[in-house]
Amino acid sequence: MTFADFQLIQTRRDFFRRCAGGLGTIALAHLLDAESLRRPHFPAKAKNVIFLFMEGGPSQLDLFDPKPALQKWHGTPLPASLTKDLRLAFIRPDAAVLASPRVFAPSGRCGTEFSDFLPHTASCADDICLIRSMHTDAFNHHPGQLLLFSGSTQFGRPTMGAWVTYGLGSESQNLPGFVVLASGKGTSGGTSNWSSGFLPSEYQGVVFRNGGDPILYLSNPPGVSTRTQRVSLDVLRELNEEHRAATADVEIASRIASYELAFRMQSAAPELLDFSKESQQTLEMYGVNNETTRPYAVNCLLARRMVERGVRFVMLAHASWDDHAELNKKLKQNCDITDRPTGALLKDLKQRGLLSSTLVIWGGEFGRTPMVEIRNPSQKDNAGRDHHPLAYSMWMAGGGIRGGQVVGKTDDLCMNIVEDPIHVHDLQATLLHGLGLDHTRLTYRHLGRDFRLTDVAGNVVKKLLV
Repeated sequence: MTFADFQLIQTRRDFFRRCAGGLGTIALAHLLDAESLRRPHFPAKAKNVIFLFMEGGPSQLDLFDPKPALQKWHGTPLPASLTKDLRLAFIRPDAAVLASPRVFAPSGRCGTEFSDFLPHTASCADDICLIRSMHTDAFNHHPGQLLLFSGSTQFGRPTMGAWVTYGLGSESQNLPGFVVLASGKGTSGGTSNWSSGFLPSEYQGVVFRNGGDPILYLSNPPGVSTRTQRVSLDVLRELNEEHRAATADVEIASRIASYELAFRMQSAAPELLDFSKESQQTLEMYGVNNETTRPYAVNCLLARRMVERGVRFVMLAHASWDDHAELNKKLKQNCDITDRPTGALLKDLKQRGLLSSTLVIWGGEFGRTPMVEIRNPSQKDNAGRDHHPLAYSMWMAGGGIRGGQVVGKTDDLCMNIVEDPIHVHDLQATLLHGLGLDHTRLTYRHLGRDFRLTDVAGNVVKKLLV
């Protein structure tokens, strides 16, 4: 047969239909290959990430950034020249100033000041890089969370954990590469904070529960044995492979890989939740048996056990720090829940030699205003704070981060940044850098152009790094 004869009988559609089986098989083999780790762009300091997401916007003024100068303004509005361009969600720019009643003290050899609400976090000061100059573009919760985790305020983009697992793969054969653990009231952004967006669905964050079945419906129903399930999965896989061969749809390969992972998780996940081999000292350090700290403590301990087992990215989402009212009461409640387990997580990772390879991040989508918000004037101690995206605090520790320092500075009122501004895109770029990934090269082609986590912005912040 000549090439001209071949062209007469072979249409472009037929060619791709007949090749689909081979192309799909290659994609499937890649997805099912337990050794399909990707190489980083350059040698990495960190291998794993634990993101302690404090949904709602913790008050930096009451936790991390002391502003004694606010005392002289307390109860009075700031000059209009300072607030004329301020974007606020609920209060007016002429709202009165609320000075913080919190007591700050230097901690560790480095002398970083932390609030009296955070004694356990403060005890790890020498391992923490406190950033006091974060800023973002969004002043409402869901857009702010989307921007923090996906690099855009638009729906449908892949999130941070999805990008990391896409870039590096997972070291765990029996657990997902990206796991989400939640406590508190639930995040405003919900699943959009751990979505895979337009990346293949294998990179989606998997929500684990810290009691009962880690994942709903993970256990077999009564009367269904492991052998029966294995046979059922094999038949289902054959049917999916036939459909994939006809369509060349990569999502079918992702679906097959997800079924296989779920089967392996049936033995791995219960073992993950079994704390019987943890020492009593460890359980007490985290506060696992304390009624107040237990839900968050269990999640922190699970996060450590997950990175030990090769999970690439663990998000702990605790909600909500959105204290528009009763700030003193609600802030203390959240700190009582989270501070002890957080300090324990850092100390536990360090004593096991894991902190140097695990990047830990703590923070929310924005901060709070120095001005007061009063939602119910008749209620005692009802003062709160509004959203403030222009200047707030987060902290990082572990994997390639230079601990024992403060980076960035805000003005005396914590209205604006005066030194080393760090945008959320810069934070994203620095996180990827710690994992050996160049944020400008970690891209995925979609709708005719290359997308990345940092959109078209972001710079690695060298001051944060060792």
